[in-house]
Amino acid sequence: MNAEVSKLSPSALENINAYWRACCYLAAGMIYLRDNPLLKQPLSEAHIKKRLLGHWGASPGLAFTYVHLNRLINKYDLNAIFLAGPGHGAPGMLAPIYLEGTYSEVYPNKGEDEAGMRNFFKEFSFPGGIGSHCTPEMPGSIHEGGELGYSVSHAFGAAYDNPDLLVTVMVGDGESETGPLATSWHSNKFLNPIRDGAVLPVLHLNGYKINNPTLLSRIAHQELEQLFQGYGWTPHFVEGDDPMQMHAKMAETMERCVLEIRRLQQEARTSGKPMRPRWPMIILRSPKGWTGPKQVDGRKVEGFWRAHQVPLGNVIGNPQHLAQLEAWLRSYQPEELFDDTGKLRADLKALAPQGTRRMSANPIANGGLIRKELRIPDYRNYAAKLPSPGKISAGNTHALGEFLRDIMQNNMHNFRVFGPDENTSNKLDSVYEVSKKTWLADYLPEDADGGELSPDGRVMEMLSEHTLEGWLEGYLLTGRHGFFSTYEAFVHVIDSMFNQHAKWLAMSKAVPWRAPISSLNLLITSTVWRQDHNGFTHQDPGFLDVVVNKSPEVTRIYLPPDVNCLLSIADHCLKSTDYINVIVADKQKHLQYLDMDAAVKHCTKGLGIWEWASNDGNAEPDVVMACAGDIPTKEALAATVLLREHFPLLKVRFINVVDLYKLTPSCVHPHGLSDDDFDSLFTLDKPVIFNFHGYPWLIHRMTYRRKNHGNLHVRGYKEKGSINTPLELAIQNEIDRYSLVMSVIDHIPALHVAGAHVKEQMRNKQIECCQYAYEHGVDLPEAGDWTWPY
Repeated sequence: MNAEVSKLSPSALENINAYWRACCYLAAGMIYLRDNPLLKQPLSEAHIKKRLLGHWGASPGLAFTYVHLNRLINKYDLNAIFLAGPGHGAPGMLAPIYLEGTYSEVYPNKGEDEAGMRNFFKEFSFPGGIGSHCTPEMPGSIHEGGELGYSVSHAFGAAYDNPDLLVTVMVGDGESETGPLATSWHSNKFLNPIRDGAVLPVLHLNGYKINNPTLLSRIAHQELEQLFQGYGWTPHFVEGDDPMQMHAKMAETMERCVLEIRRLQQEARTSGKPMRPRWPMIILRSPKGWTGPKQVDGRKVEGFWRAHQVPLGNVIGNPQHLAQLEAWLRSYQPEELFDDTGKLRADLKALAPQGTRRMSANPIANGGLIRKELRIPDYRNYAAKLPSPGKISAGNTHALGEFLRDIMQNNMHNFRVFGPDENTSNKLDSVYEVSKKTWLADYLPEDADGGELSPDGRVMEMLSEHTLEGWLEGYLLTGRHGFFSTYEAFVHVIDSMFNQHAKWLAMSKAVPWRAPISSLNLLITSTVWRQDHNGFTHQDPGFLDVVVNKSPEVTRIYLPPDVNCLLSIADHCLKSTDYINVIVADKQKHLQYLDMDAAVKHCTKGLGIWEWASNDGNAEPDVVMACAGDIPTKEALAATVLLREHFPLLKVRFINVVDLYKLTPSCVHPHGLSDDDFDSLFTLDKPVIFNFHGYPWLIHRMTYRRKNHGNLHVRGYKEKGSINTPLELAIQNEIDRYSLVMSVIDHIPALHVAGAHVKEQMRNKQIECCQYAYEHGVDLPEAGDWTWPY
């Protein structure tokens, strides 16, 4: 690139400043004017609502950056989107979005006139309206910002596989103190300048959080510069408080960064060498609440934490505050910016990009519009071959890895696999046969021997679940597909990120112009029941409890008991949209139960009677043995065999649950069973012994409305464990076969006394198994190597 940065003329700078003043006026108006934008009328008490909501502090800086990026979109025909990191920064985004016309196109009652502006103001942070974050209702938004820390990772997720896209992301200096944001600066080691787009971060240092200084604003300039150079960036500084001088600095700096990005991309794409550039970034230092009231009641506001939310409170009860508010709003000279009808001046309107070059109208920010279905091979081709149920063992996730490998091979531009340094551990390493791990940092000679690294890799591995989740969300929100696997105990690292994405999806479903995006598919493996050497710290199945808290419209939970069920479920999840699909499947070898035809039927139903494991025929059972999860299924089956051996006349119905939400009533979740179907399966009055993968109270929570809930007895993880063999851990938490047999004896009156001898045998077997484990370090072979005997 030979282009040089050109200085703007005074008139061009004045126009940019005028456009920015219009943004600032609108942003302040959203907070204060509410439902009356009569631009030439004096403010009065009737024009002010008592309930003043919204955040002013970051809004001027956001609008400032947005306006300058707009100029470069026009000049260089950039394909760009903008992400706002500051959480309550919606006014600074909504204002330019409204001015460029997209908001009125999406919401016709928010037209570009006085009546439309009145509606636009009234709905901001108001009951029945929109939030003060960049919610799904905001055109052009893929980042809500309700929880801070994810803006940069979302930006990189959007840039991957979008070679002509520039993602400008504004990072608040409060946000920059979070752990997720700190790790996300390393995303520049994973961006390939040939096949990916670019991310231009703008770190906005306005000095304060809610009422505290921010760390990065209080360190020396040299230390700040060295910090980001150490992260691998080339920082450019724009600092000051005079608007016209700042416009000149920002125009020059942002254009220099855009030209540098293009130069770096062209150099890599011409040479074919995907090196890791030291990408440019901007550090913007401007006052908090810039251009707002400088002082209120003799106290500093602009450039201090008091500008954070509502600089002027009690404007109804305090005439001085009301007068100061009027002076503040009039300082933007709205009568020079809008005509008598409330429209922006035509010459200022022309400063915005046109059509889909407007960042708020870019289809990439409404990813479902450009989403293409995956080319998925037939999952049946990866099936485990079974001579009969429960006879052979296989690694459940290995076949899934082969399935993902071939999906990757068929979709080398819109599918990626994510995992925190665990894809090999999780037995998904077949994916490396077609695509390596993305890596643009330094290489060592030994990496060639099994390192599986490549600048062209599509497997994303970094030991930061936060960054990976952010990348995946950004990738999905911009129209692509992905698959994430992680250890069960540490999926909690992204609990709150899951929450935020679930809320985004739930809100998106209520926005008719939002097109469906690919589901977030999350494989939880290395599960609680197979932590033979990791111990207590790696035993926590509680993420499922977090998932159940979210909207039933967007959450799904699957516990496939074997390979073929896992393949069927994975195929379904990868084809779905607008869900978070949580799949729990351990990576170790497990017994295999269903051939592919039976697995498809079972997964389609979500739960069902395993006839081959039941002996109740067409009669009513004496007991229902139910289970969900791989180890709980094995132990429930082994318990069923023991019951049939010791009590031949006992009628046992065996039910396996693969879709956990089937347990809920149909009025609670779309997948829930009707009461009639539930009663038919689980009976009206017979004991149900439910062996569950997770914490037992979750099953009670999901079934408490059912008629037979009083006879439901759930076994699950009870926070007991250390360095255990699988069976010993099961015994400690009472999900083992022997505990289940004793539970059946306890809950069938006819067996209370008659079963005493069997209970003694079961206790003795538990002691024997534990003693063997402590002596030999493995389970008693007859128990650990157990297979279905019939």
